[in-house]
Amino acid sequence: MDKLKCGGIAVLDYGSQYTQLIARRIRELGVYSEVYAYDGSAARINRHDPAGYILSGGPESVYQAGAPCLQRFLLDSGKPVLGICYGMQLLTHALGGLVDSAAQKEYGPATITHAQRSPLFDNLPGELDVWMSHGDRIEAPPPGFAALAESENSPYAAIGDLSRQYYGVQFHPEVNHSPQGKDILANFLFEICRCREQWTPAAFIDDSVARIRKTVGDEHVLLALSGGVDSAVAGALIHRAIGEQLTAIFVDHGMLRLGEADDVIRVFRQEQEMSLIAVNAVELFLDALSGVTEPEAKRKTIGKLFIDVFSAEARKLQDIRFLAQGTIYPDVIESAAGSKAAKTIKSHHNVGGLPADLNFELLEPLRDLFKDEVRKIGEELGLPEAIVWRQPFPGPGLAIRCLGELHWERLEKLRAADAIFASELADAGLLRRGTAQSFAVLLPVKSVGVMGDNRSYEEVIVLRAVTTDDFMTADWARLPYDLLARVSARIVNEVAGINRVTYDITSKPPGTIEWE
Repeated sequence: MDKLKCGGIAVLDYGSQYTQLIARRIRELGVYSEVYAYDGSAARINRHDPAGYILSGGPESVYQAGAPCLQRFLLDSGKPVLGICYGMQLLTHALGGLVDSAAQKEYGPATITHAQRSPLFDNLPGELDVWMSHGDRIEAPPPGFAALAESENSPYAAIGDLSRQYYGVQFHPEVNHSPQGKDILANFLFEICRCREQWTPAAFIDDSVARIRKTVGDEHVLLALSGGVDSAVAGALIHRAIGEQLTAIFVDHGMLRLGEADDVIRVFRQEQEMSLIAVNAVELFLDALSGVTEPEAKRKTIGKLFIDVFSAEARKLQDIRFLAQGTIYPDVIESAAGSKAAKTIKSHHNVGGLPADLNFELLEPLRDLFKDEVRKIGEELGLPEAIVWRQPFPGPGLAIRCLGELHWERLEKLRAADAIFASELADAGLLRRGTAQSFAVLLPVKSVGVMGDNRSYEEVIVLRAVTTDDFMTADWARLPYDLLARVSARIVNEVAGINRVTYDITSKPPGTIEWE
């Protein structure tokens, strides 16, 4: 058992859209946390000897047939339990309390008051603003439980059995709309579960290096290096553990941003001294994409050809046993991990579809990390800021930001415009802190303009910048007008073939962050 993870918190997923956030908030407090399917085995859920359990929210009603249930071993463990929303109702239902449909639903902001002192609300104001999202409520708590807080529509907004260390809250402390929710979670972790702050980048690296060495032994590992933060950090971490036993393959398909291919090669081959095979397959990809305009067709063409190129290079190597991937924790959770409650959002396999004859074993050292944690690990490993803080970039790259037909001239236009936008955001201090994702899109339409004394008829660039905490929802960034004016002026003056620049002010939903 990894000593780093002992004393953490196991989060049981009952299908809430906020389940990931619970684990994130706990890790932000310096305590390891992992999400498990509510119906997982006791051995799996207890594999890191958690100090306590948190039951997530969920869309079901506990009194309906077939609703997700509470496994008895959780209550028999003698460890603290915190139920959130559905988790609170489930705890109530399992222990003999009454849950029913509420006459008055609560969705959105609410104010709770707590009168009775309890470890859960210690050192917090008597009134707290919280975020509610429920249609059921507690009508009678189980024997041994007391009301710890109430709201206008919930007489049992929080309940607890202090002797058994069972607690429940009807609201969601994990979301930003509950401003002091993190303090409530901290009380559960440190006052009730007696956890210690030991989840740090340095501790993770030490633990991971030891595990990688034990797993790999004298074998060799192959890494598909895209240059994105996940594969880059995975590569740096594995390289620290096993050095020359790692070989990376970087396929330049021509759809990267300005200078990125050269940066990847320089950083990993020269600065990191990694064994790197760089494959220039630009012409191969552009030929395959000629005449392809539908976005899904672009994705499939690029994905298939990438596999073909990567496989061809992999077959040239000898004695490769492991394939390393930059899979991260949201990928694992979004794939539902076998839970009956969680809805599969998308299936993830970073280098999926490799031919069966390659027969690699997977090595995924980042699969327990969220994106912000990956970045912290990258910084601790000494990777340059340009790699660690690279903004999210789609797998097909500029192919789905260059709408319409792909050819080198259009991609170069887009690269140049995108670089101007990025440089101006960086100079304004808005590239890393002020926007979560920002980029340019080239439209397959032309507009009339006047450049000098002549009529022009050229293509159009759209600028896109969003702010978001989780990328599930996003709002368009309110960039300064002067900055947008500078970007527009530079693009139309410096990028041949562009005479109009627009700014996308669509939020997600109803739009998506990417255009294709």
